[in-house]
Amino acid sequence: MKIGFDAKRITHNGTGLGNYGRIILNSFTEQYPQNEYLLYSPGPGNVKLRDQLQPSRAISFQYPTGADKLFSSFWRTFTVTAQIRKDKVDLFHGLSNELPLNIRKSKIPSVVSVHDLIFLRYPHLYSAIDRRIYACKFKQACLQSDRIIAVSEQTKRDIISFFAVDEDKIDIVYSRCNLAFYGKAPAEEKAAVREKYALPHPYILYVGSIEERKNLLLIVKALKGLREDITLLSIGRRTPYTDTVESYIKENNLQGRVRFLTNIPFADLPAFYQMAEIFVYPSFFEGFGLPVLEALVSGVPVIAATGSCLEEAGGPGSLYTDPNNEDELREMIRMVLTDKALADSMRVRGLAYSKSFANNTLAGELMEVYRRVL
Repeated sequence: MKIGFDAKRITHNGTGLGNYGRIILNSFTEQYPQNEYLLYSPGPGNVKLRDQLQPSRAISFQYPTGADKLFSSFWRTFTVTAQIRKDKVDLFHGLSNELPLNIRKSKIPSVVSVHDLIFLRYPHLYSAIDRRIYACKFKQACLQSDRIIAVSEQTKRDIISFFAVDEDKIDIVYSRCNLAFYGKAPAEEKAAVREKYALPHPYILYVGSIEERKNLLLIVKALKGLREDITLLSIGRRTPYTDTVESYIKENNLQGRVRFLTNIPFADLPAFYQMAEIFVYPSFFEGFGLPVLEALVSGVPVIAATGSCLEEAGGPGSLYTDPNNEDELREMIRMVLTDKALADSMRVRGLAYSKSFANNTLAGELMEVYRRVL
């Protein structure tokens, strides 16, 4: 089989959708090396990101040539279909919510992965122009594709609700996390990370962009009232919302108890997770919540929030707080910190639940979707 992919995120995005695509391609080349995988991208992007793909003769990158190089975004949206047709691909998979707008007219079978419709649920978090562009691209992809892959039950419900798509057209294939999180970091590696970043002990961990929707401020509010040797480590990209969080920290004399870390090398992340006492992720809404799965795999007790798909990601062994209730979150953190039996149970149950997201099943689940189309 010859399969084409929209690979812009693979070559240009270091997190999120980029990781999603790279994990999928590595799963395919490991389990179905007999196929051909053509990765269509508007440019080579970052060599370090491309190098995260396992070396394989089955993979080839396709970039715009000639006049298309000057209008690479137009190539990705429209004229790439001519290249796909010329390459005689059997199926095209849009990995990040969109497809070429003329894919249906090209008669090329297609699948699209939809990760979330947060821009429709929380429109105030996005500019008007971004909302219009996303709404057009996402809806057209859902309507034109032969099948839709939703990364959670929550995302499936949103696709049906917002785009009036027949639920029989949608398959759920959960996201997976990088294999690096599955291995236990050696003691010397943990010690090196601890020294490199002068990490406190014990600490609560949060991983994700510091944006309003992800609700880091709730953790900071819950920190007030917990014993003073507990530190909150936040790893992720800063946004203007960071100023709101930092203002609260200053006003409540919590400066020494919250640390913001950015641009952490991916290789260091497993150690950060594995040395945490608790992972807390009180996001108001997610399409899946991959950091929760990364924490479970790392053997860390997880406290997430109700209201979206985080119960799907965290399973029955994790705790879930109202994302507006700092007192409830504070009490949950206190319980995990003081009740060793509870913390150990959460670790064991979390690891057991995470096995339902095994990477070695991902390629097979996706291939079954492809076969339905073909």
